[in-house]
Amino acid sequence: MVSVTDLVGQLPSDQPEIKVDKKFVENTLKTSFDIQAGDEALKLINAERTIHFSQEYNRRLRRKLDMLIPPLCAAVYFTQFLDKTSLNYASIMGLPITGQHYNLVSLAFYVGFLAWEFPTVYISQKLRVAKYLGANVVLWGIVLMLHAVGTSFGAFFTLRVLLGMLESCVAPILILIVSMFYKKDEQAQRISWFYSMTGLTQVFGGFVAYGISFNDDKRLPPYKIIYVFLGGLAIIIGISILIWLPDSPVHARFLTKEERIAALERVRDDQGGTENKSLKKSQILEAVTDVRTWLIVLSTLLTSIPNGALSNFSNLIIESFGYTSKQTLILSTPAGAVSALTTFLCGWYSGKKNERMIPIVFALIPTIVGAAILIGLNDSHKKGPLLFAAYLVGTFGSALSTIYAWNASNTSGHTKKSTINAMTLIAFALGNIIGAEIFQPKDAPDYIPGKIAIMILLTIQLGICVLLRWINLRMNAKKMTYIEEIKASKGWTDADIRRERERHAFADLTDKENPYFVYTA
Repeated sequence: MVSVTDLVGQLPSDQPEIKVDKKFVENTLKTSFDIQAGDEALKLINAERTIHFSQEYNRRLRRKLDMLIPPLCAAVYFTQFLDKTSLNYASIMGLPITGQHYNLVSLAFYVGFLAWEFPTVYISQKLRVAKYLGANVVLWGIVLMLHAVGTSFGAFFTLRVLLGMLESCVAPILILIVSMFYKKDEQAQRISWFYSMTGLTQVFGGFVAYGISFNDDKRLPPYKIIYVFLGGLAIIIGISILIWLPDSPVHARFLTKEERIAALERVRDDQGGTENKSLKKSQILEAVTDVRTWLIVLSTLLTSIPNGALSNFSNLIIESFGYTSKQTLILSTPAGAVSALTTFLCGWYSGKKNERMIPIVFALIPTIVGAAILIGLNDSHKKGPLLFAAYLVGTFGSALSTIYAWNASNTSGHTKKSTINAMTLIAFALGNIIGAEIFQPKDAPDYIPGKIAIMILLTIQLGICVLLRWINLRMNAKKMTYIEEIKASKGWTDADIRRERERHAFADLTDKENPYFVYTA
């Protein structure tokens, strides 16, 4: 262990005294070289960079990563969102659950999700994350198929709770895997690739449900076929995850040893680390006392309430324009394409400009406009403009993708990452529970109060985006000042700072403990 005095050193007697915040240095540097508490990456590489790889080598390696990791992450998210929204399709395909019971069954998923989020995140930290994820996908496929057996409210409620518990691990693990293998300026785009599946599932699910809706077999209603089909698909994808998805660069069997080392060296400068099996209480405390954590939690809540409403009621809204059930299934598919396209574009912009909050603003404004059109043209019977507005509303979904990218790029320390991801997903679950209730049966089929709520919540979120961006830029400026103070007091050069940055990269320090961590606005 290196002391603060060793790191800061004594000021030369012939130079004026420079103010150095030694308490900050104590907090940030005292555990820097405790290798035993460090990252799993240190099993494969040294604390300091000892080998360099060419840009061409790293480009080839990134292409190899892109051929496996994003497609598998996308497959998981595809089946998760398809399974989660299966109730939306079943609602107009003979599902025996209606009215307030339908609302309760809708929110049951998020009850399980909410109850199991923290346990599942901390369990996954102790285990191989990809294997844990694969096992959960297989199990939720089985649970989804069991929906075809149940016919009572109690059975559906229980199955939906179990489904929520099993699916609660997905987003935190996928965010973690992306942050382990990809640099900060690559993360947002890769996250958008898998998150765009939320839109593409609407296209796929809509056409599948439309085809199945023509089934006239009284013994097997269309909604049961949907559950059997989607459950079987989830089991196949779960087995694929167990076989092929890597747990971390250290354990990536599809890479050679040299490529595993290169994968770690590629992300060293980001200071984000990979994984650590120890649960650190100090990092949990930092996570829950960081004001930015609560602003992200609030952001997730504000964008998830509309998600909870629209993911379960969008088909009913379109049907209320005067379309039949079969027409609604087809007409709902362009909304998915709009959502996917927005997610791709926001992910691309976020990576290109290294921004997080501005893409969220881009995603929210069309939704606010779309909700206003739906309210303003209510009872107008203008199907075309109403349908256009329904499609426009879907752009807000990409905001959550960018929030995931914000977590990946702005959090360090494995336990802190896990905690903030869990808190984010708990807010997601709470938002969806609330969202399922803002569209009340008494307000059907127009649901005007729910549409007004969506406008207000997303407008508030615009202000939070500006605040979060300002805080991160301010913290970066403060860190730069500290580094300049350290350089001046120690007489270090830029090369010395670069060496120290490398030594901190895999020490499993939090973003606040590590003075070399740079936040993304």
